[in-house]
Amino acid sequence: MSDTEDGGFDGASFFYPQSPGSTSPTRKQNKETTITLNCVTFPSFACLPEQQLLKPDEWSYCDYFWTDKKDTQGNGCITGFEVLLQKQLKGKQMQKEMAEFIRERIKIEEEYAKNLSKLSQIPLASQEDGTLGEAWAQLKKSLADEAEVHLKFSSKLQSEVEKPLLTFRENFKKDMRRFDHHIADLRKQLVGRYAAVEKARKALADRQKELELKTQQLEIKLSNKIEEDIKKARRKSTQAGDDLMRCVDLYNQSQSKWFEEMVTTSLELERLEVERVEMIRQHLCQYTTLRHETDMFNQSTVEPVDKLLQCVDPVRDRELWVRENKTGDIRPVDIEI
Repeated sequence: MSDTEDGGFDGASFFYPQSPGSTSPTRKQNKETTITLNCVTFPSFACLPEQQLLKPDEWSYCDYFWTDKKDTQGNGCITGFEVLLQKQLKGKQMQKEMAEFIRERIKIEEEYAKNLSKLSQIPLASQEDGTLGEAWAQLKKSLADEAEVHLKFSSKLQSEVEKPLLTFRENFKKDMRRFDHHIADLRKQLVGRYAAVEKARKALADRQKELELKTQQLEIKLSNKIEEDIKKARRKSTQAGDDLMRCVDLYNQSQSKWFEEMVTTSLELERLEVERVEMIRQHLCQYTTLRHETDMFNQSTVEPVDKLLQCVDPVRDRELWVRENKTGDIRPVDIEI
């Protein structure tokens, strides 16, 4: 996949003025204009050509993770691609911890609902009568209603927030392992082919030195044998040059393939990260929606209590109580002598 769905570009053509995989015999590696870091060849800092970003209008993964960096302990290097993978793994861990947080929230809601229900059944002050008794009874009933609301909230949290967070991208680790192995294999091939280039370069230097030595011997002493040796040395030097060009071409092909797969895979990781963040955002929005609904339902359980409290009338309560419980309305008077 060398083209993106949203723009369409050839990754190799952007990184170099000429594709890194070009095998044109006219393109020779110039050590003055390039620098090799951990077997990956870049333009040298002294004559760095202007390079257009692959996605110039955004901070894309595919533009900023080509070089390796020191690990946190300073004992070695990690590749830019490993940095991207670590971000993905961290993101998955954060998602798991968010699910665990929601699970704890569910436990709190369930325990709260249980305690509310239990409290609503306690017969304290159940003998209060009149309008205040009605309000008190409704207040206790509202606890039972509120407990039901919180149970429904916890149930929805589990099905609509916690479970999706836990099950999203279940094959995540398998996919990350596949990406890791694929890019690592290409990088390993690149390392091997760079080693072959260096070996071929040394062999060419040795053959050229041998040819120069034979030529100097001929200048000192003319000899048919030395002339024959020069011809052999020249053939070996030519062969060594051809071998070097072949190794360079193979290296460039490997680097081009690695480059293209790095672009493709980093864009895929970028897409997965956007997908993860958007999924979490949507489900956290669902959390807040459910929370608002819970508040609204709780409000509805309290409203009848508020209405009855507004109707509490101690004067009327006294009248009603007197009417029901009076034992006689004749008052005593002073005794007369």
